[in-house]
Amino acid sequence: MDWYSIVKFLHIVSASLWVGGGFVLFLLGALAERAGNIEEKLQAMRASGQLGGRFFAPMSMLTLIFGLIMCSFWVGFSDLWIIIGLVGYATTFSIGMFIFKPTGERMGAMIAKEGITPAVLAIGQRMMSAARFDYAVMLAIIADMVLKPTAHDIGILAGMVLVVVVGATLALGGNRRLVPSAA
Repeated sequence: MDWYSIVKFLHIVSASLWVGGGFVLFLLGALAERAGNIEEKLQAMRASGQLGGRFFAPMSMLTLIFGLIMCSFWVGFSDLWIIIGLVGYATTFSIGMFIFKPTGERMGAMIAKEGITPAVLAIGQRMMSAARFDYAVMLAIIADMVLKPTAHDIGILAGMVLVVVVGATLALGGNRRLVPSAA
């Protein structure tokens, strides 16, 4: 076994934990939203907020570090798929740090102070919208890392753009509104 294989393995493990863990929370929130279950949706969002800095940010940083190590020593930084991967990473990391983290913290504070209110639910809807786009970008990154497109792979690149555009479209529209039940 060589060092490249070890670093690649660590890169894939950290990426799997980061993307897979976040996807599970997103899926739980989406299923709760579809079922109209406010408490479960908020629980998934709270878990996202709690795990953001403790788990998702470190896993995303490890993914980046191992990827940069592979590029530095073996692959280089000039291939199109590397550039696309780095831009995608910067996009999804920024969404996590500048949208998910502060939104989750704000929702937690609002719930602790006021309980579940329409304002909290509206913030949660915006968070779910951002998650739709975030996971479209992540899907494009995964395709990019596996398929390693060049400038000549127009179909692959167009497919990746389509995934991101669909994610943006889903993020900008089609939200179901959840309203607390009058219990």
